[in-house]
Amino acid sequence: MKPDTTAIQAGRHPEENHGAVNVPVYHVSTVVYPSVDALEEGESHPFDGMRYGRHGTPTSFAFEEAVCALEGGYRTIATGSGLAAITTVLSAVLAQGDHVLVSDSVYFPTRNFCDRHLARMGVETTYYDPLIGAEIADLIRPNTRLIFTESPGSQTFEIQDIPAIVAAAHTAGVLVAMDNTWATPLFFNALKHGVDISIQAATKFIVGHSDAMLGTITCADEALWKTLKSWVALSGNAPGSAEVHLGLRGLRTLPVRLRQHQESGLALASWLSQRPEVARVFHPALPQDPGHALWRRDFTGACGLFALELRPCSEQAVKAFIDGLDHFGLGYSWGGFESLIIPTTGKIKRTVRPWRTEGPTLRVHTGLEDLSDLIADLERGFERLSSIAGQKV
Repeated sequence: MKPDTTAIQAGRHPEENHGAVNVPVYHVSTVVYPSVDALEEGESHPFDGMRYGRHGTPTSFAFEEAVCALEGGYRTIATGSGLAAITTVLSAVLAQGDHVLVSDSVYFPTRNFCDRHLARMGVETTYYDPLIGAEIADLIRPNTRLIFTESPGSQTFEIQDIPAIVAAAHTAGVLVAMDNTWATPLFFNALKHGVDISIQAATKFIVGHSDAMLGTITCADEALWKTLKSWVALSGNAPGSAEVHLGLRGLRTLPVRLRQHQESGLALASWLSQRPEVARVFHPALPQDPGHALWRRDFTGACGLFALELRPCSEQAVKAFIDGLDHFGLGYSWGGFESLIIPTTGKIKRTVRPWRTEGPTLRVHTGLEDLSDLIADLERGFERLSSIAGQKV
């Protein structure tokens, strides 16, 4: 099946649910067994079937089945948030004395977990330049266990050469995990590009309505799935049935929404790149972007999340620009139907080399509103920015 059909059909079993189109929300903690033999049989297969609500329900099984069908993996594991998916992978794969390579453009909570928790557990983290490509082989040590990638980075949007990184990693017997939330498997199939573990913050595009926290981990093979599933069971990391149901609901319209996010996002980024108040736009689908060639080679689309650098202006001017916006909410996260914007000046942490810009930076999530309304809103914002004394562009 093509992805659009898979998103609609996968994980749906009306024949098992009295003909219901959608899998019901199973609110489950305790599961009772008809006999001791049945109880013991369940214990012999700890990761399959209904055993206890924390280990999964028919709702979560359907969600995992549907996500896995899109990912093209062995099996998928649902977690309580995207960060929970990330920390599960890092905790389950790494042990004391191990070394992990992490992209320097990684999501800040991932960096925070590496610097605070992994360090305390005796795991050493080395951050690498996201543009390193095949040269990452020079950073791999005998105790390197995992390379953690994120392409593009969710603040600065560098595209990584994932096939080159995978080749270097696998030559050395190292696993590769990827936070693929920006593209989803619809625009970049991580597992088909050799990645071993694909992670999504399903809170974002899969849920799509800004009303549920959810994460997914999809594994390339059975051994990895068992390792990660064991850790999820050990840590008690289980999403609620209502959240999983919202994830299933969102998944059904994911391809349609992503196409609209892409169309509006690229048009908005192109418009912004022509504005005199804007120094540059960070969007890999723009031809002038440094990562455009890699994006064209490996990706089949782009979402509506990107960043921009304004020409030098005061903090007061930036606040005037943002605070008066009508259609762009000021809030973290992204992937929902609504447009969002946040200032990122001074908030981008780097280890390999400092991240420097001459002007203030912003991150934009392009929602599903009418594009002309979004542009008009930003035009009024630029008028406010320019009206601040001494900041006429």
